Amino acid sequence: MSTRHHHAYVWLGHGSVLTKPGDAHRRPGHAEFRSAQVMPLECADWLLKPVDRILGTFHVPDEGADWYASQLAVHAGLFVGTCAPSPDREDHLRALAAGEDIVGGWWVGGERFLSVNLVACSPHRVRTQYVCPRLSHDHQ
Repeated sequence: MSTRHHHAYVWLGHGSVLTKPGDAHRRPGHAEFRSAQVMPLECADWLLKPVDRILGTFHVPDEGADWYASQLAVHAGLFVGTCAPSPDREDHLRALAAGEDIVGGWWVGGERFLSVNLVACSPHRVRTQYVCPRLSHDHQ
């Protein structure tokens, strides 16, 4: 998997877990980082989580944009009031084709937070030193 692609991640959990107390468990240097089910502070750090956290891998922008829109549709019932996102397919296609991440985070009912992410890989634009989690998993 050396060509540019995007990995898909979703986290839905109680907001108190984001700061349980503090956010050290959401940083790669923390002992709990890899096992913590909560989303990382920086979207690129999803690539450092265990490979089983990847919900999909997309090599084609259309497929990634479709997945992202489908996740918003799946979770549509959770959005409170007017905070519901409106997917902009053209923006998502442009971003994915450029190797950018698509990251969304929303407070939803029940004091929960929903995070939906497509994280660029091979390479990541900011964290070029990160190895694809699928490749690093294959070599363990």
